[in-house]
Amino acid sequence: MSIIQSSTLEPLAALPAQTGGAPLPEWTALGPILALVATGLLLLGWDTVFPNRRTNTELSVIAAVGALVTLALSGWYLAAGTGRPATGGAITLFAEAITIDGLALFFTAIVAVVTALVAVASRDYLDDHETPGEFYSLVVLAAAGMALLASASSLATIFVALEMVSLPSYALVAYLKEDRGSVEAGMKYFLVGAVSSAIFVFGISLVYAATGSLVLSDVAAAFGDLDDLAGVAGVGVVMMIGGFAFKTASVPVHFWAPEVYEGAPAPVSAFLSSASKAAGFAVAFRVFTEAFPIADAVAVGIDWPLVFAVLAVLTMTLGNFAAAVQTEVKRMLAYSSIGHAGYALIGLAALSAGGSHNGAVMGASMAHLFVYGFMNTGAFLFIAMVESWGVGRTFEDYAGLGSVAPMASVAMTVFMFSLAGLPPFGGFFSKYFLFAGAVFNGFWWLAAIGALNSVLSLYYYSRVVKALWIEEPTDALSAVDSRPTALYGAVIVAAVATVVVLPGFGPVIETAEAAATALFG
Repeated sequence: MSIIQSSTLEPLAALPAQTGGAPLPEWTALGPILALVATGLLLLGWDTVFPNRRTNTELSVIAAVGALVTLALSGWYLAAGTGRPATGGAITLFAEAITIDGLALFFTAIVAVVTALVAVASRDYLDDHETPGEFYSLVVLAAAGMALLASASSLATIFVALEMVSLPSYALVAYLKEDRGSVEAGMKYFLVGAVSSAIFVFGISLVYAATGSLVLSDVAAAFGDLDDLAGVAGVGVVMMIGGFAFKTASVPVHFWAPEVYEGAPAPVSAFLSSASKAAGFAVAFRVFTEAFPIADAVAVGIDWPLVFAVLAVLTMTLGNFAAAVQTEVKRMLAYSSIGHAGYALIGLAALSAGGSHNGAVMGASMAHLFVYGFMNTGAFLFIAMVESWGVGRTFEDYAGLGSVAPMASVAMTVFMFSLAGLPPFGGFFSKYFLFAGAVFNGFWWLAAIGALNSVLSLYYYSRVVKALWIEEPTDALSAVDSRPTALYGAVIVAAVATVVVLPGFGPVIETAEAAATALFG
């Protein structure tokens, strides 16, 4: 039974006692976001009320359970068809400032998955930290901002949600106060982020000046009749693209990512490179498809798909070539995340006015980000485990790890081959559908460049596998005398999901394509 009917949420047949058979009020569509907000406030309250008896384990469990509740609600709503045209369409709240639809729920699910994995893994990573409550509350509240960002349908709401994500993120990067690298990375992230936010909000102001509205649907209605203000709107759109490029670590605002991901605690690097990136793409997909219709934008000289095509090529190429020459594994993954931002940009770059496969290519990009959430988060959490052992950062330091930590090394091998796009892992199918969608929509050259970059990435991903299993162990491996249970569990779960998502990829790509197609309706 659908949970949407006449702009209200209908209860599922399995839950009649909880709803009394009456339609749920519209605000309950915000359930996934509210669950994260409530969890963040609970963490703050728990840490304040029980400062002497609260433990890292308790806080980790609270954060993980809150994220899993959000995942369950998002999955429930998606399975019941919330936000789809066939079940009544998207739910709009607060004068169209927030929209709950398939896209919002899909990306909220990605954020929830990554948050749960990071919360569990941080139980061991922060085992000896004196103030873990601050960390967990910042992670969950940042996740709430990411979920709101995916649901925002007003430029004002988007900017507020973006700051809700950015401010906790700055603190999380610099969380290891006694670590010079962490503090330096936090300062760099803050400075670059402040400049990026200023550029983004100035772009919003120019779009508002040209269209007279901040609501995406109203902006779209005014975009076909800009006349002399087309130039002003064009500059505003370009500046907004710059803001989105920062959030997704795309060229030309990518240079902060390697420094920040290298200096930040590894769980934070996993969180930012997966969940934050997904949220950035969520809002970019919504803004550019709903506010700036391709046909109207191109008619007034604002060809934003062409801009994204150039950025996609530059981002994936620069990210992969830079990753290939790194000597440290964590820094290599940082540049790899830039390359994957280039792949995801194909979801915007391969769109065209009247393209019959627009929904398919954008949906494939969304599905790739879903799989990326598991494999990239798992890879960074493996690095967190290695950091806890004090083994080292370079490829040479990883030599022989497979002989002393075989299960974790198998998981890392799965992540590396999946990120490279090799079968039979989830990354293969997500890239296949992404490149195929671009070809079917007439952008074969973009798919070809993506495929060539994917082949290049196999070189540096295989270096990690070679070090783990083929190279001779070093004396540094004598420190590997512990098995952090929570970290191990998070890494193994991410690896299993990366493999299991292959036979279960059908529902993922179908849900993503349905959500993306609705944006072009």
